[in-house]
Amino acid sequence: MSEGVPLLLVGATGLIGAAVIAATATQPDVHLAALARREAPLPPGARLEMLVADPADWPAAIARARPHVLILALGTTIAAVGGDRQAFRAVDHDLVCAVARAARAAGTRQAILVSSVGADAVSRNFYLSVKGETEAALGALNFARFDVLRPGLLRGRRMGAPRPAERLGQVLAPLIDPLLRGNLAKYRSVHAREVAAAILALAGQPGRGRHVHGSPDIHRLARQGLT
Repeated sequence: MSEGVPLLLVGATGLIGAAVIAATATQPDVHLAALARREAPLPPGARLEMLVADPADWPAAIARARPHVLILALGTTIAAVGGDRQAFRAVDHDLVCAVARAARAAGTRQAILVSSVGADAVSRNFYLSVKGETEAALGALNFARFDVLRPGLLRGRRMGAPRPAERLGQVLAPLIDPLLRGNLAKYRSVHAREVAAAILALAGQPGRGRHVHGSPDIHRLARQGLT
């Protein structure tokens, strides 16, 4: 393997990012670096290299790191930006794309993107349309391998202000999930640690092309990664 950071995580302070960091704490053979705009509390036992820089300087930091695999768990919510759609798009599309372009230019072979069930560039739902546009933009960068994870409702303890609707969904999800079968299985909830395990199972896979993984695939990959 050529010199450079094997795995670079962007979005370390979010639910999925924190789960990836926690998962690698028990895997001494995994070399993880995380790119963030500020220092943040880390899970107990965390083993990683923190790269702290202003987002405007992230492309330069990525060029220096030259990651083999880029893990994109970066994102915000409409509520977090006060309903400002432009602010939401600036993070979930513009910043994600800028990071991916920098990684591609640095020679990164594989990109793993955490997206959302229902992501579709032509969706009438703003959130899902932005997610779909981001998927399409990254796909056009022609990484040797591009993995898209489309989980349903994400379960796990988030940092920051509570989200009452999301908390209610997390309570109801275990009751509803068994009813979601066939084409509806893609809407099943997924715990953050399962998404993290799936990401680590995919990282470094030798296949090529674009691969989309819904909730059932994430559950399967997580079982592989946790065994």
